[in-house]
Amino acid sequence: MQLFKSFFKKAEKDYKSLVTDNKEETIKNSLYSSLEQNIELINEALGESDDVIIRKVKVGQEGNISSGIIYIDGLVDTQQINEFIIETLMFDFHNDALHTSKSDLLGSIKDSAVAVGSIKDLEDYENLYSSLFSGHVIILIDGVTKGLTIGISGGNDRSVTEPTQESVVRGPKEGFTETLRTNTALIRRKINSPDLWIETKKIGRVTQTPVSIMYINGIVNEKVLKEVRERLSQIKIDGILESNYIEESIQDKTFSPFPTMYNTERPDVVSAGLLEGRVAILVNGTPFVLLVPSLFIEFFHAAEDHYERWDFSTLIRFLRIICFFIALLAPSFFVAITTYHQEMIPTPLLISLASQREGVPFPAFVEAILMEVTFEILREGGIRMPKSVGQAISIVGTLVIGTAAVEAGFISAAMIIVVAITAIASFVIPAHNMSISIRMLRFLFMGLAASFGLFGITAAFIALILHLCSLRSFGIPYMSPFGPFFLQDQKDSLLRFPHWGLKTRPGLISEQNVKRNQSPSPKPPDK
Repeated sequence: MQLFKSFFKKAEKDYKSLVTDNKEETIKNSLYSSLEQNIELINEALGESDDVIIRKVKVGQEGNISSGIIYIDGLVDTQQINEFIIETLMFDFHNDALHTSKSDLLGSIKDSAVAVGSIKDLEDYENLYSSLFSGHVIILIDGVTKGLTIGISGGNDRSVTEPTQESVVRGPKEGFTETLRTNTALIRRKINSPDLWIETKKIGRVTQTPVSIMYINGIVNEKVLKEVRERLSQIKIDGILESNYIEESIQDKTFSPFPTMYNTERPDVVSAGLLEGRVAILVNGTPFVLLVPSLFIEFFHAAEDHYERWDFSTLIRFLRIICFFIALLAPSFFVAITTYHQEMIPTPLLISLASQREGVPFPAFVEAILMEVTFEILREGGIRMPKSVGQAISIVGTLVIGTAAVEAGFISAAMIIVVAITAIASFVIPAHNMSISIRMLRFLFMGLAASFGLFGITAAFIALILHLCSLRSFGIPYMSPFGPFFLQDQKDSLLRFPHWGLKTRPGLISEQNVKRNQSPSPKPPDK
């Protein structure tokens, strides 16, 4: 019996200790009533950083109430602070308009003094720091355990300009910026619907980066939306500096050369994806927005496909698929037939190739590797160099090195032609990350072609198809609508039907509200 009594006493003591610790933590996190004590703690927490501005202001004309205005220089609009906060509190806000109780003072300032749009109450340091680093202004009053956070974001932000990676001949010329709210506004301008919902959370223990997910309620695939929420909630990392941090943390399969999440810097592409039932993930600090789920065929679609005539767009899509096979297989096919399958080459062409290779000391595989690596070096060098000379250096370098290599007898002219066509074909693919995947796989195919000829290429291609069919993008088959096959979705895959023919959304992506167009086909007027 005594043993049970001692056990319950110990449990009661531990419970009281836990409650006391929680209360102390809550009190410690709450704002103090003393303005000087609050300012001292803020300076201590932020290391008295030079960009943290703390301005003490006497409220009212008599100046008998002290207040503190706190903000970070460069993240707010200082002109609005001077006009709508400091001048208002010092000159326009009379003491006879104040309530006698200090507890009602912040409410009076909030309701009848500060003329700005977004004002929220503040009670603890966690929200204070979060608001401060988000570009808000903090107002604290001496003798009050609460404060106000005022949204006056400003500073120097990049303006909305034309996208640098996804340019179009016909279509919108605006692209995302590094500011999250600017990006969400660009999408809202295109989708004027109350069903466009935004959920924002902060990810990163140190950076506290705002990450938003956007979707259209009633159209979005609820399973995909739930999966996105769960995967984002599992990210535990110090910082998020770009959307690729999110992509690598939540993608379905890490060890695959193919991207399973689409990234774009065009608001119209994101808006089109939302209208199909997808989910957009926007990260503060980057102009590239993620779109899920993503299918293999979509990486060969361009925004301009829906802005040009349907027949021309269909032809261009077929051209991109042909370029995909050229970029992937052209060097390996050339290596295979010149090394193992010379009987497949017409006699005049075989004689020409043999004469070109007469003085070349390397086999075809080594030739291909040398030229491909050289071209990758020139491409990377052109990207990293200043824009004024980067393109000129890459073009001139390619011409000079190619001509010199042929004249020196190191490389055959036919190999130069094959590598050049391969490089140009890789530029036709709209998605940059898909182009990178093809560039990596090209070397694997060349190695198998040099080892086993066309048999190696065939085996590698079959393995590639099987790998693609095994991929998922947030639960959606990566090769849809080809595997599994959906007849209705073929209208906007390889083909592009006229807009009046696109009656339904993609079947696997949008499982609810699949009807998106009820327009009849155009007909000439009756005579």
